[in-house]
Amino acid sequence: MYIENLVEIRDFPIFSDNKLVYLDSASTAQKPREVINGIKNVYESSNANVHRALYKLGSQSTEMFESARASIAQFINAASSKEIIFTSGTTESINLLAYTLGTQLEKNDEILISQMEHHANLVPWQLLAKRSEAKLKYLPLTKSGELDLSQPEKYFTQKTKIVSITHMSNVLGTINPIAKISKITKSIGAIFIVDGAQSVSHLPVNVQELGCDFLAFSGHKMLGPTGIGILWGNLEILESLPPFMAGGEMIETVSMESSTWNKVPYKFEAGTPNFVQAIGLGIAVEYLTNIGMKEVQDHEKKLTHYALSRLEKISGLYIHGTPEKRGGVISFNLNKIHPQDLAQFLNEDNICIRVGHHCAQPLLKMLGETSTARISFYVYNDSSDIDKLCKSIESTKKYF
Repeated sequence: MYIENLVEIRDFPIFSDNKLVYLDSASTAQKPREVINGIKNVYESSNANVHRALYKLGSQSTEMFESARASIAQFINAASSKEIIFTSGTTESINLLAYTLGTQLEKNDEILISQMEHHANLVPWQLLAKRSEAKLKYLPLTKSGELDLSQPEKYFTQKTKIVSITHMSNVLGTINPIAKISKITKSIGAIFIVDGAQSVSHLPVNVQELGCDFLAFSGHKMLGPTGIGILWGNLEILESLPPFMAGGEMIETVSMESSTWNKVPYKFEAGTPNFVQAIGLGIAVEYLTNIGMKEVQDHEKKLTHYALSRLEKISGLYIHGTPEKRGGVISFNLNKIHPQDLAQFLNEDNICIRVGHHCAQPLLKMLGETSTARISFYVYNDSSDIDKLCKSIESTKKYF
C-alpha cells in the first residue's frame, strides 16, 4: 500500500536530500519555502516596528501583521480578528489565562483538567490553585485512553469555575469530544478552555462549533515559525479580564499616578510583538488553507491506520491507547529496548522520532512507563516513511 505525501516535497527545503524521515511533527513541524522566504522578505524589505511608525516601512509591516491576524481568525472561524491575541505559543496563552482568570477565583473554587494534559495545561493550573486556594481536579481516562465522561456530575460541579482540556493528546493521539464537554461546562456556568496545540494544525477547527470560550495553539506545529502562538477568546470575556503583562502597546494613557488599557487584542500584547513571526504564521495558515484541513486530516488518518497495521506486526512492540477517534500520533514501547536506545539506532538511518515523557509525566505514570517512543505525521509524510521506520526497528531488534 502506498500513500503519497499531500504536498510537493520540494516545497520543504529540509527534505532536499530525500533521505530524511521526519516523524516528530507533534513536537515541531518543518517549514515550507513560502514561510521561510516570507520571513526573509519582511526582514529585507519591510522591517519596521508595527503600530508605531508613520513612514512607509512601518505601514507595510503593520498591514502585513494585521492581515495575518485576519487570516488566522478566518482559519478558525473567529467572529472577529479582535479575538486573536498573538503570544509566544500555547504555553504563554494558557499562562495568560491562568493569571487573568485567576484574579476571579476564590478559596475552594474548582479547576478541572484531565489526566492526559501536557505540562503546559497542567502546571499553570497547579500554580493558580496554590495562589488562590482553589482545588485542582482531574478527569480520569478509560483503558482505551479516552476521557471517562461516564459520571460527569462527579467532576463538573457548581464549584467548578474553569475547565481546561486538550483537544488532542500529544501522547495517545486521542481526539476528545470538545463540543460535548462544552455543553456540560456551560450547564454549570464555568469557563471552558481548549488546548489546541495538537489539533489546529491537523484537523478542521471551528471555534463556533467547538463552543469553547478560549482556544490556545502554537505556530511552530503548523508549518509556521517558532516563538509565535495564538490565544483566541470570547471578546466579551477578554474585555472583562485584566492585562497579563504591562508596558508599551497595551496602554491607552499613562500618568505618574495611573494608567488605562488599550482595546482588545492589544491590551494583551505588551511590548514589541513578534510581528515577523506572526506574518510568517499568516503565510503558513494560507498554505494550509490552500491544501484544505479536511484533506490534511484524511491524509493523516490513512497514514495512522497504515502505521498501526505495520507496527502491530512487530513482535514485542506495545502501542499505548486505542481511542476510537485519534490523530496522527502513536506512542509505543519495545520490549527490552529503552526508547532512547531505539531513537539512537533509528537516527543512524536518518529517522527522527521523539522519545521521553513528552511533557506528560502524570500520563506516562498512569501508563506504567517513564519514557515512550512517539511518532507523528504531517502533510509531507508518506507510507514509505513508515516502511523505513518498521524496517529500522526490526534491524534494531536483531542487534539487541
